This record gives sequence, C-alpha cells and structure tokens, in this order.
Amino acid sequence: MKKIIAILVVAVSFSFSAQAQDMMKKDTMKKEAKMMKVQTVSLEQTPGEFTQKDITLKEGTYVFEVSNKNAGTDVGFVLVPQGKDASNPENHIKNAYVTNVVKEGTKETSNNVKLTKGTYTYFCPMNKTPQYTLTVE
Repeated sequence: MKKIIAILVVAVSFSFSAQAQDMMKKDTMKKEAKMMKVQTVSLEQTPGEFTQKDITLKEGTYVFEVSNKNAGTDVGFVLVPQGKDASNPENHIKNAYVTNVVKEGTKETSNNVKLTKGTYTYFCPMNKTPQYTLTVE
C-alpha cells in the first residue's frame, strides 16, 4: 500500500511540475510578443508611384501595408538595403514582400520585418515606381 501511495505522490508531483513549466513558457512567450511591438507602415500606390516618397522610422519590427489606389496594374513592394543591387532578388528583404500581389482597390501586408539602423531603398517593379529612400534611425 505504501508503494502505491508513493507512486501516486510522484506521479502527481510530475504532473504539477509539467503544468507549472508549461504556464511559465506561455507567460514568457506573451512577454516577448509584447516587447516586440510590431508597427504598421501604410503605403499607397497610384499609377507609377508611391504617394509616400521618403520614410523615416526608428529601429524596430514593422509590417508594410500596401494599398493599390487605381495604379492600373497589380502592385507589390520591394525593400533592399541601400548600396545593394536592387535588381537582384537575392538582395531583397523577402519578409518585406507583400504576402499576395495587391489588386486594384485592395491592400495587402508583408510579414514582420525587423529593421536596424541604416538606409534602405523601396520600390515596386510591377508598377514601375522610382526607388525611394527609407531611413531607420
């Protein structure tokens, strides 16, 4: 009988320990998500251009939201560290691409993009926009 009680005590102890660890992991994940604070940068494209010409941001994590305001074609978004060949897709920040092409009258978003201090170039090859400057301070 004592062995059965001892086994039950050990089993219950392990169960409580596992639950406590799981709760601690969830709390840690929530705290990390709050600390990350993803901000949205809204951009609008019209025929051949972005309406936002140059952007200055602080270091952080961003989502790019791109609207197509009658551009006459589907649009997208490309972000490249300045000084890199923007025509080479290997230099593009892939997370900054919108997750779907932006059809007329709609908007789409990118994935999270962590930006560090520096200068970047953004443009849309589908709408043939000029290359604009995004500065991160």
